[in-house]
Amino acid sequence: MICGKTIREFRKKRNMSLKELAEKANLSVSYLCEIERGKKQPSLEVIEKLAAALNISKDALFDEHSPKGSGTTSPGERISILRRERGLSLSELAQKAGISATYLCQIENGNVLPSLATLKAIARALNVSPQDFLSSSHVGYKIRKIRQERGITQAELAKKAGVSTGLIGQIESGKVEPSIKTLEKIASALSLSPCYFVSDDDDITSLLRPMNPELKQLLVDPKVKSFLEMVADCTPEEFMFIMKFVQLYKEHRNKG
Repeated sequence: MICGKTIREFRKKRNMSLKELAEKANLSVSYLCEIERGKKQPSLEVIEKLAAALNISKDALFDEHSPKGSGTTSPGERISILRRERGLSLSELAQKAGISATYLCQIENGNVLPSLATLKAIARALNVSPQDFLSSSHVGYKIRKIRQERGITQAELAKKAGVSTGLIGQIESGKVEPSIKTLEKIASALSLSPCYFVSDDDDITSLLRPMNPELKQLLVDPKVKSFLEMVADCTPEEFMFIMKFVQLYKEHRNKG
């Protein structure tokens, strides 16, 4: 989170008054005062304006003692900041993004990690780029999301993938981009194809859209999920065998 005290210290070091910094950052004096007193959290746009006005890196404005780490905020926290700055309620933003208010509340509280498709919908509703919500890389975000959804710790994933826990943490935070070999190890540990981490969610959405509602509902069945995880480990030959079996079954059913 942004530390208002840090902003005030930088301002005073540069012998700037509240009014001077506010004018330079194109903000109101009252709003800047509330930020410095810790009563309001600025959006990323405002942080960039303040950093430019103070001639420092925007990372320097984050509280290094924050429990979430230096310079990092979750997508939910960033969404909440932008939503409040635009004067939108949870219900209003949820309606604009096409999701439920309950789900949006869980995202903002950090209880769930939204898919990239959902982040894009929220970004459109707030008129910002989806990248404004991501403090980690595209690949790191997806790895963290699937790991947390499965209730696996970084240490457990690292052990299963044969890499260090520190490396998993650096990848998830976006500090390191994994090599193809490392990505293959992580994908294998999660029973997924490496392509999952580099493809856009829109590719998956395009496959799910034509499905009938009954089939979509069936996909959340635990038994079906277990089957899909087993399929993910198949060799190309094994997968082609399953495809041929399904095709033969459908042909037999149609004849009957």
